[in-house]
Amino acid sequence: MKDALAIHRALLEWETVHEIVRLPVAMAHADELPKALGLPAERCLVTRVYSCDDARRGRRFLTGVIVPAGERPAMEAVRRTVGARTVRPAHPDVVNAATEYAAGLVCPLLLPDTMPLLIDHRLADGLHGDDVVYTATGEASTALGIRGGSLYALCHAKPVDPVPPPPVPAPAGTPEGSRSRA
Repeated sequence: MKDALAIHRALLEWETVHEIVRLPVAMAHADELPKALGLPAERCLVTRVYSCDDARRGRRFLTGVIVPAGERPAMEAVRRTVGARTVRPAHPDVVNAATEYAAGLVCPLLLPDTMPLLIDHRLADGLHGDDVVYTATGEASTALGIRGGSLYALCHAKPVDPVPPPPVPAPAGTPEGSRSRA
């Protein structure tokens, strides 16, 4: 399994400034990072892994989506972006085997090349600076602190709008559910 040491070694090799932070409490899921670190959720990132069925070839693949802690992307946005027929949260056993991280504690670095990685476009737009963000390391008791711009450059994630499109409003003057007669 990949862990904080594997991430640390890779980041040293890439000459990237970072910090492995020992957490005061062990966490079961990366959504617990803000509480463990005493930081706002937008500074703590979670990599959610989804199982997808390819629309054209009928093969299955995994995709990851980086979002702020506590948020979940709209499945339709993920489906459209990766060109899948269906998208659903990946089973923990599948996540463990494919990413070599503990499910729920997936780091957006060192993921398989075959796994598309998406990022909430609001994060991508804001990760070009020197602000430090935190993400899981695959371990319950550590987190990775890294400049947002560095993380974005290293993970090669494609920006996506994770928010579902707004519902189409009914035409003005037409009660919802009624049909006009021609």
